[in-house]
Amino acid sequence: MDWQALLLTLRLDLIVCVLLLLIGIPIALWLAFSHWHWKFLVEAVVALPLVLPPTVLGFYLLIALGPRSPFGRGYAAISGSNLPFTFSGLVVASIVYSLPFMVQPLATAFSAVDPKLIAASQVLGASRLRTFLRIILPLSLNGLLTGLVLTFAHTLGEFGVVLMVGGNIPGVTRTVSVSIYDNVQALDFVSAGRTSLFLLLASFLILAIVYASNRRSSVLWPARR
Repeated sequence: MDWQALLLTLRLDLIVCVLLLLIGIPIALWLAFSHWHWKFLVEAVVALPLVLPPTVLGFYLLIALGPRSPFGRGYAAISGSNLPFTFSGLVVASIVYSLPFMVQPLATAFSAVDPKLIAASQVLGASRLRTFLRIILPLSLNGLLTGLVLTFAHTLGEFGVVLMVGGNIPGVTRTVSVSIYDNVQALDFVSAGRTSLFLLLASFLILAIVYASNRRSSVLWPARR
């Protein structure tokens, strides 16, 4: 097993989960409670990575992050380096690619909170931040856990986008999925099988945790009738 690729993937996973949590919560709150008539356009943009082929998304990200784009030039001017084929580029690409896996569970959980509880909190003089921290967030922990776990699992196994944006640089951009691809190309099916089995078991365990958590919470907090 390529432990270097595994450790790099886990590092990428943790960074993406933390950053997407910070980015996803405001977006999910807006999607859950906004009454803007054209909100569906934002929802479509957020969900676009779910249906867009990874190679297509990776191509456009490669162009958007490149040195000729405004974003790429701005990043190069600040950091002195380019984003494509770097670990930082992988982080940006993974955030875009996994965005719906964080935002959609959060938005669903936020919208399921009883509006009467939110209204009561506001009537009692609580600020929006206090209402979110004391009412909305505690009642949305299932969505938060689901978003984190799905984001972690999705980032763990992504291939097309990371290969397009990051390439295959050992210790820099070679993730576990790219390592499996290299092993297959080299006809090293034993190493590919070991790594694939590890990802299979890890993915199963992650999903089992999500379903067990949701089942336990449904027993402790039965639905209102």
